[in-house]
Amino acid sequence: MIARAFVLAALALVLVTPVRAAAPIMDAREQRLETRVMCPACHEPLAQSSSPMAERIRHFIRFRLAAGEAPSTIERELVEEFGPAVLAEPPASGFGLLVWLLPAGALAAAAVAVLSVACAWHRRTALDDAAATDISPALLRRLERELATFED
Repeated sequence: MIARAFVLAALALVLVTPVRAAAPIMDAREQRLETRVMCPACHEPLAQSSSPMAERIRHFIRFRLAAGEAPSTIERELVEEFGPAVLAEPPASGFGLLVWLLPAGALAAAAVAVLSVACAWHRRTALDDAAATDISPALLRRLERELATFED
């Protein structure tokens, strides 16, 4: 039984090896481009899309990289053909700059709000503590007498 399982595993390994060898090996530049470029048809990153348009763009990228073209040049060509929406990241200029600055501004505003609430809470607590310690001497003597009677 163990021998049969071993033979089946070896057979599966022999059958799968040619399939793995035939699969195209992506280099790092191609992977980077496929994560930075969006599919214009389905608006997903090219690495995750399976649409025919994504396949054509992948083929275009592979062909251009094999021809020795720089990834930045390929990106520029894709932007010229499909517009700036083909890039996964918005440009860091013009209206796209707002997309980069808005989260940072919101984070800064939230930090200021939390800090101001914490300061106000601290001030209010300090005032309450100060008001609690303003006990008249007569009331303090009475409290000490009553506590003394309980201790006996």
